[in-house]
Amino acid sequence: MVAKISLGSSLYGAIVYNGEKINKEKGRVLDTNKIYNDGSGNINIHRAFEDFKRWMPQSTRAEKTMMHISLNPYPDDILSEGEYASLAHEYMEKMGFSDMPYIIVKHQDIDRHHIHIVALRVRPDGSAISDRNNFYRSKEICRELERKYGLHTAERQKITPDMPIRKIDPAGDIKRQVANTVKMVGMRYRFQSMGEYNAILGLYNVKCEPTDGRVNGREYHGLVYYALDDSGNIIASPFKASRLGRFASRTAIDGRFERSKEKTDIRPLRRVVAEVIERSSGKDDFIAGLKERNIDLVLRYTDEGRIYGVTFIDHDSMTVLNGSRLGKEFSANALENWFRNPSDKPAVTVIPQNGDTVQQPETESHRQDNTDTSANGRQSSQSHRQEYGNRPDTVHDDIPSLPGLDGLFQTGPGFDAEEEAFYRAMQRRKKKKRRGPKL
Repeated sequence: MVAKISLGSSLYGAIVYNGEKINKEKGRVLDTNKIYNDGSGNINIHRAFEDFKRWMPQSTRAEKTMMHISLNPYPDDILSEGEYASLAHEYMEKMGFSDMPYIIVKHQDIDRHHIHIVALRVRPDGSAISDRNNFYRSKEICRELERKYGLHTAERQKITPDMPIRKIDPAGDIKRQVANTVKMVGMRYRFQSMGEYNAILGLYNVKCEPTDGRVNGREYHGLVYYALDDSGNIIASPFKASRLGRFASRTAIDGRFERSKEKTDIRPLRRVVAEVIERSSGKDDFIAGLKERNIDLVLRYTDEGRIYGVTFIDHDSMTVLNGSRLGKEFSANALENWFRNPSDKPAVTVIPQNGDTVQQPETESHRQDNTDTSANGRQSSQSHRQEYGNRPDTVHDDIPSLPGLDGLFQTGPGFDAEEEAFYRAMQRRKKKKRRGPKL
């Protein structure tokens, strides 16, 4: 069982977050402590807040007056509501909250049911329950409760190089799958443009579109993500980047573009592609040869069936490059002419492995590819606005990129991007007044 603990000053915000889950029939009150509970499983947000206020001291030196806990059993662990409630009460007692007011809410909006606890951490005399060593105390308590209730040991999983990225499964939790795909792609691959980003996302049936505009004199720049089927059809409502997490935001992806430009060396991929072209007789042979070298070729076509974009995805070096970045002989025009006329094979120079070459300057074909891609992006964005309307209030994703992107995160059925975003918001919230002594 994984426990996540957040301290904050917005008690009302934590109650509202859980109350909204209940109102949407995605949550249920299991039990309370020193807070009114009518036994219906529902919650009156304002009454619950007033009940908490009655226990709030008139003055306290504690800046963070409330605690929000999420208890997440292993997905295969099936507990009754009574067992969930008992487990939560025992956890709170061992954490020192047996005399404090709190609410236990079961969340059932994802395929892994789990419980949330909203608790007051300041006593009527103004003193606060210490948060010292919260992480270690909570971990020991979780291990103890796992043994008592016969639960699996569930720890956060660390992303490993061999952890696979899978295509979207329409029968699963689509938002979670999209979030996981976007996060892992951003961590592993280097790409320098929206076309290259979409090329790698498309392998896993995800698409990203920029949304730019101006409302009431304010500019907005965001990203919207789509889940697709194998035919490229949209299978769910789009997700704005802020619903997935900061790692999916416009600022984070733009930062990825810039870092990739500094770190990407085109020479290894150019050498491999040139070798495959040399021994290939046509399109099918070329694609098969690239596959043997663990390279995917993504071709973008106009409505007339002409290739306007070429992207190479090297899964060994985790590099995504438009063909025109490698040189004009690898561009869309060059491959289009070759595929239509096998005798018109691009004249490539196979560079020895120890050859010393410099990165190719921007070619005319590169500029043409970027122009075509930009035009296609404008057309795609226009169609998005026509289909879903201009909703600028939903796409403000200009938040900083997530520090520690290569850190831990919970994969599989336990990941809920919306919930993760809620916890991050709580952790970022700080009062501007001078901090007092830690209580």
